[in-house]
Amino acid sequence: MVYQPAAGARDLLPLDVAQKRWIEDRLEQVFHRWGYHRIITSTLERMDTLMAGGAIGRRTVIQVQNAEDEELGLRPELTASIARTAVTRLAGVAYPQRLYYNANVFLRMPESKHNQAQEFYQAGVELLGGGGLLGNAEVLLLVADCMQALDLNRWHLILGEAKITRSLLDAFPPNVRDKVRSAIANLDRVTLDSLPLAEELRDRARIMLDLRGEPGDVLQKVSELDLDEQQQTSVSNLKSLVDLLESRSKFPLILDLSLIQTIDYYTGIVFEVVSDNRAGAKVLGRGGRYDQLLELYHPQGENISGIGFALSLDNLYQILLSTQQLPQNIPVSNWLVVPESEDAYTAAFAYAQKLRDSTHLVRVEMDLGERNASDIRQYANSSQIAQIVWIKADGSPMIESL
Repeated sequence: MVYQPAAGARDLLPLDVAQKRWIEDRLEQVFHRWGYHRIITSTLERMDTLMAGGAIGRRTVIQVQNAEDEELGLRPELTASIARTAVTRLAGVAYPQRLYYNANVFLRMPESKHNQAQEFYQAGVELLGGGGLLGNAEVLLLVADCMQALDLNRWHLILGEAKITRSLLDAFPPNVRDKVRSAIANLDRVTLDSLPLAEELRDRARIMLDLRGEPGDVLQKVSELDLDEQQQTSVSNLKSLVDLLESRSKFPLILDLSLIQTIDYYTGIVFEVVSDNRAGAKVLGRGGRYDQLLELYHPQGENISGIGFALSLDNLYQILLSTQQLPQNIPVSNWLVVPESEDAYTAAFAYAQKLRDSTHLVRVEMDLGERNASDIRQYANSSQIAQIVWIKADGSPMIESL
């Protein structure tokens, strides 16, 4: 019998891990420079924790049960877990809290996609207690810094505003609002034109469908709609953010007020990081502001603002693989220590430890015996080990460079 991994699961071999770590290391350096600290939360969560924010559907969660018959699930994302942890385990801390993560997540695929991956890797940040213009700008500029650290040039940011989009949808009758929302989210003009809407509302829906493009043009279009005072304030805040981003960084920015992710989850800006590679656009990350999520988990219902993003390490890997930046081989060992006889074993281990105690990372292998000198040299050559140390019975070393 040949044992295989579970459907949708996968194994990462040493080269896969080296390439994954190459991406993670560069992202972590950026997170550290911006003052973020790593948090590790449980892979297993209670189902009520995962679903509290309204953004996670039960059918997308891989569920398990423990001996107490609690409903548990493998996390499909990290924000809910971090929100729970922050309000229950970080009580009394000063805000803002800058947290980052690097973890696997699990997403149950439909039966029709049984053989597709169900385990994925993400890295991201959560800025808790950082509201307003500066918090929004920090997270978006941090995204740009991550792309620069990975030497990715062909990408753009799609920026939306869930609060504005939701308020514009409120003008539609409740019985068709979800259909209008779905048609706009999927850029489905045919469905939109077939809905039973008054001509004035149909025109409004068409305008919403086209609220995408160069920021100045989109802001002008939305300003021409019949906006109330609160909507005008939201548009003004969005314009201030766009102005700040454009003055600080030159990354390509598309404003898209038809961008609808999970409006019940996000309360402010939403965004996607999208690659511009020849094989077609690929979403590298998503994020947004969620100012009403943490109060759902807080024991006293205290409201704490939040904004964050998650980058897909799997999609970043696919893009970076074509750039030849990722390691093409696993790291090689620097030394091979060979005891020439049983009397040299103790001295060989001592010499290997002396090499490993270097202030720099040194990879040292010990030959495990049962090979002649010719086979040992052949192994060292094939493994690209530069130096062999032969340890004699009296403990004296002889260094051979290959």
